[in-house]
Amino acid sequence: MDHSMQSQSQSQSTDSSVSSSEYPKLEGYLAEGFYDEVVCADSVARPDAVALVDLINRLPVGELNRRQRAIERSLYQMGITFTVYSDEQGTEKIMPFDIIPRIISASVWSDVELGLKQRIRALNRFLDDVYNERQIIKEGLIPARIVDSCPQYLPQCKGLKPPAGVWCHITGTDLVRDNEGAVFVLEDNLRCPSGVSYVLQNRAVMKKNFPRAFADSSVRPVNDYPARLYQMLRRMAPDLPNPTVVVLTPGVYNSAYYEHSFLAHQMGVELVEGRDLVVENDHVYMLTTDGRQQVDVIYRRVDDTFLDPEVFNKDSVLGVPGLMRAYRAGNVALANAPGTGVADDKVVYAFVPEMIRFYLGEEPILNNVPTYLCEREEDRSYVLAHLDELVVKAAGESGGYGILIGPHATDEQRAEFAEKIRENPRNYVAQPTLQLSRVPTMTGETLEGRHVDLRPYILCESADDVWVLPGGLTRVALKKGSLVVNSSQGGGSKDTWVVASPGQTVARP
Repeated sequence: MDHSMQSQSQSQSTDSSVSSSEYPKLEGYLAEGFYDEVVCADSVARPDAVALVDLINRLPVGELNRRQRAIERSLYQMGITFTVYSDEQGTEKIMPFDIIPRIISASVWSDVELGLKQRIRALNRFLDDVYNERQIIKEGLIPARIVDSCPQYLPQCKGLKPPAGVWCHITGTDLVRDNEGAVFVLEDNLRCPSGVSYVLQNRAVMKKNFPRAFADSSVRPVNDYPARLYQMLRRMAPDLPNPTVVVLTPGVYNSAYYEHSFLAHQMGVELVEGRDLVVENDHVYMLTTDGRQQVDVIYRRVDDTFLDPEVFNKDSVLGVPGLMRAYRAGNVALANAPGTGVADDKVVYAFVPEMIRFYLGEEPILNNVPTYLCEREEDRSYVLAHLDELVVKAAGESGGYGILIGPHATDEQRAEFAEKIRENPRNYVAQPTLQLSRVPTMTGETLEGRHVDLRPYILCESADDVWVLPGGLTRVALKKGSLVVNSSQGGGSKDTWVVASPGQTVARP
């Protein structure tokens, strides 16, 4: 890798940074040298944020804080929670929410949408290839050792051929913007991506609290996600006029159980656990008070290796014995297919641009963050010599765990990570420390800039039918100066307003 490569040229559109005296300033707020997505460097509202900034400026003293507290009470009453198993204060947490929305212009979103569609097409092709012909490995574009040493690569899935070549129907791809507003892909989540329930609930409370600014900002809707998800799941059983769809959850102690029950309710389908399903004659049945009912489509929120104790973890009590037999026989559809975790791996992530070129014959629309692979001797030497400048990540970790942010770490922490890298170089990657974009955020009685990322959700029915939710889950690092946005690490969320282009549907307040 070229170690001088600290940034890449971007083809994406960026928000207009030209300020105008006609636009209002966000009173008392400073962008402080970071790229701010609501205001320019002189605190003048960006064109798409004029209605929002004008409203905030006109609110009486203390009103913004009052609305923030009202929203927090509303979310608490709705029971919008997540679980942190390692917290001694208690595992059940209310998702922190910030009242100031993030606004994304139509031009920026257009490139993001095209880039995400391109990326999931290539990743589905990669998954189909790597469990079958392995052409990308034979061509030397990805070393076999990278794939075969990935803990999420499941040999039990070799030879699988999901309908339409779609392994991943539901994806959550994490994006960041740098100090110039350019968009980068931070990571892909292709197993059981969570968080979309917070997107829908955040939007509901924001529409009630900012109806005028919402209407004046021409925001695209997100509330049709459950309907689109349900229709996609139904069409995964094309030969059945009225297929039975269920959501498979590990149970009430799972960190995302609220979301599992929320989506099942929104789609009008049964929420089931592994003990509610049985397999007979390679068909899946649900145990009900009226007897057994055949299940045709399973939206599974159970991790791959717990799906079927006959094939994966024999001690699993969360899955369904025989489920993989039914799946291979074509008698039940699974979203997502097992085995997709190999494309989540942070080492495999570094090769996605090559996947796009190899499978699609196109240049990537969205760039990766430049990534050093510690399993390469040259990259490892560079990383070890520059730990005070880089972000180091464990390849298989998620939720903000297993990360070293070099510039903010102590000498002891950097020494500890250096030893981990030497012991298991395959498990670590490193990236430049990006100056992430920021959005105004409530901190007590005042507004201060906080760093954000974005997780849009993509539904893929086939290579020709990919839909991207206009917006997604904006996660915000609530701690001053922090770059870690994960809720388990003290982060929160914001509503994401994607501005509609002429002719596109606009959400109603």
